[in-house]
Amino acid sequence: MPTYIPKVDDAQRKWFLIDAKSHVLGQVATKAATILMGKNKPIFTPFLDTGDHVVVVNAAAVHLTGRKESSKLYRHHSGHPGGLKTAAAVDVRAKHPTRLIEEAVRGMLPKTKLGRAMFAKLKVYAGEKHPHQAQKPQPIVVR
Repeated sequence: MPTYIPKVDDAQRKWFLIDAKSHVLGQVATKAATILMGKNKPIFTPFLDTGDHVVVVNAAAVHLTGRKESSKLYRHHSGHPGGLKTAAAVDVRAKHPTRLIEEAVRGMLPKTKLGRAMFAKLKVYAGEKHPHQAQKPQPIVVR
């Protein structure tokens, strides 16, 4: 019997809501990456985008354990000699509170065109409000 391979059109996209308030960054990012890749579905196929949309609210209130708030560094290189820029997590949170979750999730997704398509379905907001009420996202519990 041949192996069932789903079509991309067979994947029914749902919307999920994750409240990051007082949750650990890694746990929120793991849950979001799993849903974006579609690993929580029985039709998961590694080379197809079968994942769902994820909305993360309260990104500014995500928790970092230990001394990561001051010691975790985010690096960016401009491509020019001497163009390495580093910023501690506390500085990144002050300027761009959504970037902590975005970078953590991006690191857990494939580094291909498929991973970029999955990442496009992630919506992160610093506060409680988000413009995706019409999609009726289902709340997800993070442990």
